[in-house]
Amino acid sequence: MAHTAGDPRTSRPTRGRWGLVVAAVLVQLALGAVYAWSVFNQPLQQQFGWSKAEAVLPFEVAIGTIFIGSLIGGRIQDRRGPRSVALAGGVLYGIGNILASLTSSSDQLWLLVLTYGVLGGIGLGAVYITPIAMLAKWFPDRRGLITGIAVAGFGFGAVIVAPVAKSLLNSTSDKTSVFLPLGIAYLIAVLLGASLFRNPPPGYQVPGFTPKVGGRAVAGTRVYSLGEALRTPQWYLLTAILTLNVACGIALISQAADATQAVTGASAATAATLVGILGLFNGAGRVAWAWLSDRIGRMTAFIGMLLLQAICFFILPHAAAFGVFAVLAALVYLAYGGGFGTMPATAADYFGTPNAGAIYGAMIVAWSIGGVVGPLVTALLYEASGNSYTVPFTVIAIVALVALVLPPITRLPTAPGRPRPHNEVTGP
Repeated sequence: MAHTAGDPRTSRPTRGRWGLVVAAVLVQLALGAVYAWSVFNQPLQQQFGWSKAEAVLPFEVAIGTIFIGSLIGGRIQDRRGPRSVALAGGVLYGIGNILASLTSSSDQLWLLVLTYGVLGGIGLGAVYITPIAMLAKWFPDRRGLITGIAVAGFGFGAVIVAPVAKSLLNSTSDKTSVFLPLGIAYLIAVLLGASLFRNPPPGYQVPGFTPKVGGRAVAGTRVYSLGEALRTPQWYLLTAILTLNVACGIALISQAADATQAVTGASAATAATLVGILGLFNGAGRVAWAWLSDRIGRMTAFIGMLLLQAICFFILPHAAAFGVFAVLAALVYLAYGGGFGTMPATAADYFGTPNAGAIYGAMIVAWSIGGVVGPLVTALLYEASGNSYTVPFTVIAIVALVALVLPPITRLPTAPGRPRPHNEVTGP
C-alpha cells in the first residue's frame, strides 16, 4: 500500500529514534555492571582463599569472551535486526550471573568462570553490539555523539552497581549469593530495553540533513562487507588502537578498588565509593571523546586518549594523596571510555553502516584481548614486584606511549567496497 503525504512514516521518519536511545542506555547500564568487578576481588579472596590473579579470572574471562558474542550477534543483527539478538543475549547474560551464585567452595572457581565469565561474557557481547549498530543507522547526522551516548550507559553501569554490590556483600558471608539478585535485575533491564529495538526502514533519511564528505571527521565514500573490511590494513590498525586503549584503561579498572587502598591508604568503603564515581567518567568519556572526535578528527582524538593515559599511569603509583589519585584515575576512565565511544563512529566512517554490526562486532576482539592482557599483566606484575603498583602501572604507561605510533598511520581505506548510497556518506 502506498504511503500518503500525511503518513508519519514518511513525513516524520525520525519519530521515536530518541526513545531508542533511552532503551539502549537502559540495556547498557545493565551490561556495564561488569565494570564493578573490583569490589568483588577482596571478598572472594577472603571467603575462598583465592589469590588476586584467581579472583580477577572470572572478570578476565567475561571480557575475553565478549568477542564471541559480538561477532556472532553482529552478523545476525545485520541480517535479522537488533531485537532478537539483544533479547537472546540478554537471557544468556542474566542467566550467567544468576548461575554464578551457585559457586560455594574454593574448588569451584571453574564454576564462577563458566557462568559469570563464559555465559555472561558471550551474552554481554551479543547485546552490547546491537544498540551501537542500530543507532548509527538511525543517526547519520550525529554519528560520533550518538555512538558515544549508545555506550555511555555501559560506563555508568558501575556507578549504580558498585555501591549496591558492596552493600549486598557486606550483608552476607556467602559472597557469591549476591550474583542472584543482581542477575535478575540485569535480566529484567535488558529484556525491557531490547524489546523496543528496531532498525530504520529501507531508504531512511533524516529530513534536512545533507550528507557530505568533509569536516574534520571525514567519512569514506565506499561501503564494505565484513570480508572486504578484513582484507584492508585499516581494520587491523583500528583494532590494534582499540586493543591497546582497552588494555591500558582496564588495567586500572580491574584493580581500581584495591589500588586505591594500596596507594592512598583509603578504606574499603571509600575505595568502593570511588569505583562507583569513576564509572561516571567512564560513561562521560564515551560521550565527550566521541563528540570531540566529530570536531578534531577520529585519529587526533585517539592520540589524545593514549597520551593522557600514559601521563596518568606514570604518576598514579606515586599519588599517595587520595584527591590526586582520584583525579588521575578519573582521567584514565575518561580516556578508556572514549575509545569505546569513538571507535564505532570511526568504523562506520571507514567501512559504512550497512554491515556495521558484523564489522565492529569483529573489532570487539580488541576488547577481549585488551581486557584479558591488561588485568592479567597488572596482577602478575603486582605480585612479582612485592605487592606494589609501581612496576605494573609504569609498564602500562609505556604501552600507551608506544601505541601513539598507530593513529597517525591509520588513514581511510580505498577500494574495494562499493559506492555508498547518498544517505550513507556522512560527515559532521
